[in-house]
Amino acid sequence: MAPFIPALLVVDMQYDFVHGSLAVPNASEIIPPINELLACPFVAKIASKDFHPPDHISFAITHDKPVFSNITIYPPGETHTDRGLEQVLWPVHCVASTPGSEFVEGLAQEALTAVVIKGTDQGIEMYSAFRDPWHIAHSALPKMLEDLKITDVFIVGLAGDYCVKSTAFDAVEFGYKTWVVRDAVRSVYDTGTEWRDMEQKGIRLVDCDDVKRLVV
Repeated sequence: MAPFIPALLVVDMQYDFVHGSLAVPNASEIIPPINELLACPFVAKIASKDFHPPDHISFAITHDKPVFSNITIYPPGETHTDRGLEQVLWPVHCVASTPGSEFVEGLAQEALTAVVIKGTDQGIEMYSAFRDPWHIAHSALPKMLEDLKITDVFIVGLAGDYCVKSTAFDAVEFGYKTWVVRDAVRSVYDTGTEWRDMEQKGIRLVDCDDVKRLVV
């Protein structure tokens, strides 16, 4: 029988994404189910945090442009190369060591075994809890999972169409069997295309009851 060594990844359950400047619709609804999963016997229970400098490249104010407008960003030191990516410009959020960057009240953070931070470089966007889209900067997450010999990654949190999706895609790229827990995720937009995209990538979509049966 193949080994089953599961980790739970709790993505960006921070004040600004639940109640603050970039609140995801109905985000508070997923705190109880996430806490239920944090009580399950995962080998690792790791949370990610956006932890931005105040002039982060993803902030509209950094570019003196309207919130939710779009620009093209490039890897640091490059301009107008074929590695440009479309970037939504967000309200200022999750600035390092401010109240908005803290875990949301009510999250059972005492159950976490580790916390990784991301988005710390002023010039690099980093939705994924693993790495940036150009693979320049990596968080501590890849080594943590490798050291623990994790086989399966279960992902919950915010937001389904951005950081959860990017984290799930990278989990697949790093070779993990990847599960996203739909009733413990909320998205910025209600198009639902993120679920189709994840399924096409081979990611398994499950609900909390499924996970509780698997992780016992």
